[in-house]
Amino acid sequence: MSPEEIERYARHLVLRDVGGPGQAKLRAARVVVVGAGGLGSPVITYLAAAGVGTIVVVDDDVVSLSNLQRQILHGTPDVGLPKTDSAEAAVGRLNPNVRVVKEAMRLSADNAMRLVAGADVVVDGVDNAATRAILARACVDARVPQVSGAVAGFSGQVTTFAPNDHGPGYSDLYPDPPPDDLQEECAVAGILGVVTGVIGTLQANEALKIILGVGEPLYGRLLLFDARAASFDVIGYGR
Repeated sequence: MSPEEIERYARHLVLRDVGGPGQAKLRAARVVVVGAGGLGSPVITYLAAAGVGTIVVVDDDVVSLSNLQRQILHGTPDVGLPKTDSAEAAVGRLNPNVRVVKEAMRLSADNAMRLVAGADVVVDGVDNAATRAILARACVDARVPQVSGAVAGFSGQVTTFAPNDHGPGYSDLYPDPPPDDLQEECAVAGILGVVTGVIGTLQANEALKIILGVGEPLYGRLLLFDARAASFDVIGYGR
């Protein structure tokens, strides 16, 4: 570890259960973040700040002005740029030690396995159930944990699906896809911007715990956040 890295990660290096060995785990880790929007913004930011060695950013969209109310990874000068390019630039400003792999495409059944292969963790910031189900299937096949988040209005939720004996998976929580008329996009339903920050930060926390091997990931537990009540609830679910 270079003198610059020792100074940069000083608060990690003195933290019990992280230290030098934990920072080395972070440096060696590869995390795939699907979606560089409201959820992906805090995820990518905190993973980069923590020193995760490789962050794969999967997104086919460009930055628009209406994104900036919640997608804090991007700024006004980035409007019109691919979100993968904007994300790479933001990470470079924050931590040049982190490598960003840009995948400027929409995740699909055709490319999902290639995108998640070799990842230590996959963080799901997609905005529709169909894509999330495709991603979940690929994570099961690749045996990669999937940290899943979702937001709507003033609320959000987080859980972690583990494709092994640690806990149940996506199909256990959602055995049937929700009807199309229940899948309202932010443009229609609206979203309080800070909710994406809360949920995305919790997703980043899950990813870091898994990489470091500390704490208890949200296997078999769905964490619910209500911004209006400033409350959290946890619902258990099984296979």
